Amino acid sequence: MKKIFNKENSKKHSRNKVIIVIFTLFGLGFLIPEEPQIPVLGASPSDWNKDTFWYEPWGPSGVHKGIDIFARKGSPAMSATNMLILYKGNTSRGGNIVVGLGPKWRIHYFAHLENVSKESRVFISAGSIIGSIGNTGNTSGKPAHLHYSIVSLFPFIWKIDNTTQGWKKAFYLNPMEVLKTSKG
Repeated sequence: MKKIFNKENSKKHSRNKVIIVIFTLFGLGFLIPEEPQIPVLGASPSDWNKDTFWYEPWGPSGVHKGIDIFARKGSPAMSATNMLILYKGNTSRGGNIVVGLGPKWRIHYFAHLENVSKESRVFISAGSIIGSIGNTGNTSGKPAHLHYSIVSLFPFIWKIDNTTQGWKKAFYLNPMEVLKTSKG
């Protein structure tokens, strides 16, 4: 009987340790400073169309869930914050893309790149070159720009509204608001 009791306590103790580690990691993700910066070298707010976030109608997605930052084709695209690279590749809509996980458990999505950096680091710091501005994917033939979106893994319920797909505003953050805190 004593062996069974100790075995059960040991399992509970191990499970509790795992839960504590998970919650600690989640908490630390929110404590890491974000310090966002505009993800195009030399760009300023005058280089993006302020009406593109949540603009509709926008092709098959219905609503444009990011901002377009216009720049000369081939200009450096940079990480907006410290990130863990989750994906580098190509999609039909986004063309050449980079997806990274940043502080506060936010996914940063960079699309329409002319090319993606060949550097194989998994963790990159803010300002690291991730590629160059282009017009790949569904922007072929249009002016070169970077499509930049931020998706929170934890919803901001109070941002939901009655616009088309307004419930997604709980997850898609307006990059213009996030970049307001930028020093650059």
